[in-house]
Amino acid sequence: MRLSNNQIFQKGLNSILESQSKVSRAQEQINSQRKVLTASDDPSAITRAILYGDAIETNEQLTKNLNLLTSRLETEESVLSNIKDSIQRAHTLTIQAGDGALSEQDREGLAQELKALQANILDLMNAKSEDGKFIFSGYQDNNQTYQFDSATGRYVYGGDQGQHAVTVAQGVSIKSSDNGFDVFEKVPARLNITSNTATTAGGVTAATAYIKEQNAFNQFHQQFYNSDPAAPATANTMTVDIAAGAPATYQVLQDGVPVVPAITGTYTPGQPIKLGGMEIKLQGAVPGQVSFDLARPERENVLNTLEDLIAGVTTKGLSDDDYQQVLADGLVQLSNALNQVSLTQAGLGGRLNTAQRIQISNADVDINNKSARADLVEVDMAEAVTELTRQETALQASQATFNRLSNLSLFDYLR
Repeated sequence: MRLSNNQIFQKGLNSILESQSKVSRAQEQINSQRKVLTASDDPSAITRAILYGDAIETNEQLTKNLNLLTSRLETEESVLSNIKDSIQRAHTLTIQAGDGALSEQDREGLAQELKALQANILDLMNAKSEDGKFIFSGYQDNNQTYQFDSATGRYVYGGDQGQHAVTVAQGVSIKSSDNGFDVFEKVPARLNITSNTATTAGGVTAATAYIKEQNAFNQFHQQFYNSDPAAPATANTMTVDIAAGAPATYQVLQDGVPVVPAITGTYTPGQPIKLGGMEIKLQGAVPGQVSFDLARPERENVLNTLEDLIAGVTTKGLSDDDYQQVLADGLVQLSNALNQVSLTQAGLGGRLNTAQRIQISNADVDINNKSARADLVEVDMAEAVTELTRQETALQASQATFNRLSNLSLFDYLR
């Protein structure tokens, strides 16, 4: 077989070019740190790597969402903690206000501190998130959460009952806020009667009814209050019907009918009747009747509770019974407000714990996805450097071989 010079040169050139291409590929793998440079190199690996890449990008966004969620929940928890501290201080001051030895000046001093606490709580209720939105306004987070309505003299909630949520995993969303309606408006007011001045009939000319034992009254109220909206207006009218005798006796009626089970007792003229946590004082002679209405259960936010408390503490000339009712309203409703804030904090803690667990889970998934993608398309540097050295050696050998072949001549052997 005869080889022409052109064939020898072409074969040598092809070998050099092929070696150079392999060297270039090995260098590009090292520079890019990828072993699959084009889709044609390994279509299956590229396809799976793209899917892993999409999953990694999604996980990165979820991580950002988790960071945002954690930040907002921690901010809300801090605000609620400060609100709780202020309510606790107001509760302590209300207890102090019950000291009978306090002068009017002392009460005025307590009222001033209660006003400062009220202003602080209002400011905290109107707290904003990092993007300038009102935390407790629900979906209406551009509206100020609470404002004072000068026409009614009450603090009014300006948000709605919505709760924002953040997606933190596939198919998993966590509430990132609590609305003020749930946190502050759902606070039960103290159970009471509609008026401390009772209605009288028969020989009884005047009567008053005051709650002295709140827990006992709560049980009485829960037992007999008729919440049916279709019930008659007198459905919650309680009457103490006193009959003359030796001794005089009484029985309790509701809407004109004796209650079941029956409540009866003896009446000593000049002594109050103690009934269901209440103390009923009456004037006149028996037989006669004393009637009062059970008040509908209400809810009140802490700002209005403090507003009423401040007004009661600073009002001059209140009887001791009326003053004690003001304090009782404040104590019960401040305690209820504390409980509601504590419940919200407990829910926040649960969401924060869930977010932390999901963050750990997402981090594990992210590591697995990146590892799997690396196995598919990323280069092993030690292997790549070894391959580059091997291809460079092959290129040098091809160049040396070509150099020797290109210099071959018959005259080299005719010496």
